[in-house]
Amino acid sequence: MSMAAFKPEHFNWRMEEGGVAVIMLKRPERKNPITFGAYAELRDTFRNLAGADDVKAVVFGSNGGNFCSGGDVRDIIGPLFDRDMKGLLEFTRMTGDLVKAMRACPQPVIAAVDGVCVGAGAMIALFADMRLGTPAAKTAFLFTRVGLAGCDMGACAMLPRVIGQGRAAELLYTGRTMNADEAERWGFFNRLVAPDALEGEAIKLAQSLASGPTFAHMMTKTMLNQEWSMSIDMAIEAEAQAQAICMQTQDFRRAYDGFIAKQPPVFEGN
Repeated sequence: MSMAAFKPEHFNWRMEEGGVAVIMLKRPERKNPITFGAYAELRDTFRNLAGADDVKAVVFGSNGGNFCSGGDVRDIIGPLFDRDMKGLLEFTRMTGDLVKAMRACPQPVIAAVDGVCVGAGAMIALFADMRLGTPAAKTAFLFTRVGLAGCDMGACAMLPRVIGQGRAAELLYTGRTMNADEAERWGFFNRLVAPDALEGEAIKLAQSLASGPTFAHMMTKTMLNQEWSMSIDMAIEAEAQAQAICMQTQDFRRAYDGFIAKQPPVFEGN
């Protein structure tokens, strides 16, 4: 399946050289809130990436100096008061399905975060495989600020794994903003770059991954996710099996042949 002609309704999408897809939320004048439609369309898009042979890596970028201002107050928050418990659970499960789809898609996902990154936007960034930020990035898990629990969209599972239990507890209880320096120091951001270089650096990183052994990247992502629930012995055995599978790929042979010929290998993802 090709994503070259994909034209989503609720967010911007484009393909860059090397098989890198770039996603940006719309409405920068409102700091890119996420709507019911965007949730569902993003969920379906990440699910479809499993069969997208022309997409090797994904950049989820910022738009107009901001990443995402969270759930749209008019489109989402207000209408939730008209839903019964079943309807509310349908919504909260849909939001969780988005980040589950991000974890499940085989491509590495890089979040390029500038400016406001809060609520559901912070969760999208959190569930990316890597995050680049700018000095202006402001990340907050705002759920308690609106009277809800901090355990939204997997926050209590994922955030402690990224920044540590105590730091995650502080952010989730208080809903306070984590500034860029703090986020980099705590490991939320892999690194900080200048705002005018953010998108280019994210695309460059994605292209470097896209030109690598993409089957092996898929296996790495799979094992990073699956090994959460494994003992050390189980993880070592699972990795032995995963590596044996990768040793049967042509990319493994290409790397060996390149080494013997003293030339960089050209990986093709098979």
